[in-house]
Amino acid sequence: MAEHGVPHFQNDLGVATIHVGAREFMCIGARPPFDHPHIFIDMGDSDEAICSYCSTLYKFDPSLGSGRCEPPECKWADEVAA
Repeated sequence: MAEHGVPHFQNDLGVATIHVGAREFMCIGARPPFDHPHIFIDMGDSDEAICSYCSTLYKFDPSLGSGRCEPPECKWADEVAA
């Protein structure tokens, strides 16, 4: 499985809000092949950001740690055969 330097999150569950432990990450929408263009989101000093493609609200939660999210099913890892 390939690891990303920047965490990637997806929203197959269709939840309104995903809590993330990173202020910089990628949103892919749903899992491939139903994903939208993978966009980089940088919250900067804010604690919230909305994906301009899928309208998912991301909220920063430092207790999660970088690369983690709640719900945990929203973390995406590209499964590529080695």
